[in-house]
Parts: sequence; C-alpha cells; structure tokens
Amino acid sequence: MDTRRDFLRKATFAGVGMAVIPNIARAAVDGRQVANAKKITLKKDSVILFQGDSITDAGRKRDSITCNNTDQLGMGYALFTATAILNRQADKQPKIYNRGISGNKVYQLRERWEVDTLAFMPDVLSILIGVNDYWHTLNGSYKGTVEKYETDLRDLLKYTKEKLPKIQLVLCEPFALSGGTAINDGAWFPMFDAYRVSLKKLADEFDAVFVPFQSAFDEAVKIAPATYWSPDGVHPDLPGRQLMSEVWMKATGL
Repeated sequence: MDTRRDFLRKATFAGVGMAVIPNIARAAVDGRQVANAKKITLKKDSVILFQGDSITDAGRKRDSITCNNTDQLGMGYALFTATAILNRQADKQPKIYNRGISGNKVYQLRERWEVDTLAFMPDVLSILIGVNDYWHTLNGSYKGTVEKYETDLRDLLKYTKEKLPKIQLVLCEPFALSGGTAINDGAWFPMFDAYRVSLKKLADEFDAVFVPFQSAFDEAVKIAPATYWSPDGVHPDLPGRQLMSEVWMKATGL
C-alpha cells in the first residue's frame, strides 16, 4: 500500500506548477479515505455552519449573523470554502455561517453551543478544534489531556446528534506544521499526534466526514516550506487557507 501511495503521490506532483494545491488536496484525501467514504449532500436552502477556534474565526465580525458575506465568514478557510460551495452549489442556495472563536478549546465550544450552533439548526456542521487543547498545555494555562479532549468532544457530538438527529457532521483534523515559528518539534511531536488520532476515531464513531488537514500540509511542505503555508505553523496564510478549502471540498464531495 505504501509503495502504491508513493507512486500516486509522485504521479500527482509530476506536473508541479500546474494546479498544485488541488493536487495536494487530492493526494491527501485519497491517501486517508476509502473510495466509499461518506460525502455531504445538500438540499435547497441547506444551512452550513463552521465551528472552531482562531483558524476558523479568522477575524470575522462576531456581531454579524448574516449568511454568505465576508463580515460574518472572516478571512480564513471558512470564507474560501464558502466561496467554493456557493459557486458549485448555486442551485441549492445554501446559507453558510462561521461561529469560530479564537482561543477556543472543546469545553469552550460546549459553553456556547446552544447559541452559536444549535440555534442555527445547521444541516451540515463542520468542526475544527484541537490545536489549543494541546498548545495551551505547553505554557501551563490549561491542564487538559488528550483523554479530556476526546471525552469532551465525544460528549458534544452525542449531544448535538440528540438535538439534531439528521445533522451531517464534518470533523476536521487538527494540524501543526513543523518549521513554523510557534512549533517546537520536541514539545509538539509526537504528543500532538494523539489528538489527531482521537479526532479520526471520533469521525469514524459518528459516521462523520473526515477532513485530513495534517496529511495535506505534510504533502504541502514537500513542495514549499512550512512558512509558505503557515508562518507560525498553526494559522495558515493565503496558500494554506486555499489548501484547506480544497481539502475540505474534496473530502466532503461538494
């Protein structure tokens, strides 16, 4: 399998310089998902909600609740992804919102869940959370563990499914780029990898679409250095945001 994947990756990037980011996304998703992986389906007027921390927040105006505009969506991957969805799914006229908040960990999502998630009654809920659940333990400001991360997120997903039984879940892999200015490899790896393992476990458990962001960035740094995609290794710059959007769209099938 590894030999086959190496061959596919080399073939994918043989034409580097032509549509590089979509090719990276394709290689990452194809490498982590089986052919019959779950996909998202939209109906007319579907509500899509992005939740998470600063990577999702990306400077959005938090007092804005109007769908499909830059004030409400911010300037991150949620905006890039929303633009792609609105382009490809115009006949469905989806309503897309972003309620990410910088610095959040899973327990903080839960504290605002009724107002910032359930009140929107989303048909599709995309969650990217986890980097702060580990990062904030490094300076002693948070005493969380990977076990707490997994338990808290499982409880939140159970609660969400109880309230919105037909919701389609998209769970995004937390990521960190070695070579970013905020990433000390000795402090981050392999400990942070356990959070990614937990997220994939929960995606399988809840029949959610899994979005392999770490796998995509691992491929991306073979093409350009980490700081090209994300200067600090946590918060993506424009190329990284575009890559995240491509991976999200490829994984969900939208």
